Amino acid sequence: MAQTFSVAHIGALVGDPTRLTMLQALMDGRALTASELALTAGITPQTASGHLSQLAAASIVSVTKQGRHRYHRLATAQVAQLLENMMVVASSASGPKLRTGPRDAQMRLARTCYDHLAGRLGVMLADALVAQRWVEIADDVALVTPTGLEGLAKLGIDPHSNNRRGRSLCRPCLDWSERRPHLAGRLGAALCSHCLEKGWILRQIEGRALDVTPAGWHALSDIFNITPPAI
Repeated sequence: MAQTFSVAHIGALVGDPTRLTMLQALMDGRALTASELALTAGITPQTASGHLSQLAAASIVSVTKQGRHRYHRLATAQVAQLLENMMVVASSASGPKLRTGPRDAQMRLARTCYDHLAGRLGVMLADALVAQRWVEIADDVALVTPTGLEGLAKLGIDPHSNNRRGRSLCRPCLDWSERRPHLAGRLGAALCSHCLEKGWILRQIEGRALDVTPAGWHALSDIFNITPPAI
């Protein structure tokens, strides 16, 4: 009974439209203040603070204080996965559609899903790693092969560097728009960080969408045989 209550409580917290809007704003992995989240949700900072206190109490968001400001982010990668899965289910709930996921073409092409790559780019990268036998994917499990670890090391990517809270090394994450897996876990985060550090992808000023630079397409083509898709 206690577990049933807990699940229902989490569902009620996440299911509120205002709180869900703020949580979706945190899906790009960045930390935002209550004022910034209030602006996103179209509410007052005081109301946003009340909602965020409830989310923090349920360990859905975490809060970091720096100077006079309090910054909020999704508490764990599992919370991000929950939100992504909810969007997948919601997109299918009213029957089949010709197009799934976001309407914005750039969001469909490349975006962040918490701290890893999603959209068509994320799925193409997962496919490329499987084709090169760097990663093996079966159902809801993914494995980085010894060949993959060696290849990643040559690129300067260490998926073991971010081992917070015993996070899995690599796992498939069903993509909201593509309905096929992209890569999450420590490997997914390391790949995203590497692409950002190299300037292969750039964050847009607002939202989760990413821009792939010409240098990025060149590198992705050279290393992973990934070419720009038709949007």
